Amino acid sequence: MNPMEEVRIFKVTLNIGVGEGGERLARAERLLEEMTGQKPVRTHSKVTNPEFGIRKKQPIACKVTLRGERAEKVLRMFLEGIGNRLKASQFDEYGNVSMGIEEHIDIPGMKYDPEIGIFGMNLSVTFEKPGHRISRRRIQRKKVPEKHRVSREEAIDFMKEKFQVKIV
Repeated sequence: MNPMEEVRIFKVTLNIGVGEGGERLARAERLLEEMTGQKPVRTHSKVTNPEFGIRKKQPIACKVTLRGERAEKVLRMFLEGIGNRLKASQFDEYGNVSMGIEEHIDIPGMKYDPEIGIFGMNLSVTFEKPGHRISRRRIQRKKVPEKHRVSREEAIDFMKEKFQVKIV
């Protein structure tokens, strides 16, 4: 196989949406830091929504972006928590996959801590092939051709081979 056509994980993003700032958000940040060993970043609301009591630019969630071995480790933990099963509809046309979990204590190795509480979270995995840097570099930035992007089928095959995931 051509090494330039090898699918790999570019990044894994773990997100906890709290919907409010303050103490709950601080606890969610502490949980993410405990899980990943990396400091989370706060995300802010883009619009004002009086029904939910949210103002524009108010911190409402936190996320961690992982790369390399750390990303694979967290992805394996997360997949174990959801029973190594994914739906084909969870993959988008560019081969990225997103999944969620309702309670973080379903993940093996995570214990309930009364000081933190229980949080649900989302995990998104972005795949790429070698050579995708041309779309991110500063000088001579170019578009990645359609034939070199990761397709839905390639991402599904990668997850089946590397992580023994069952597609339902």
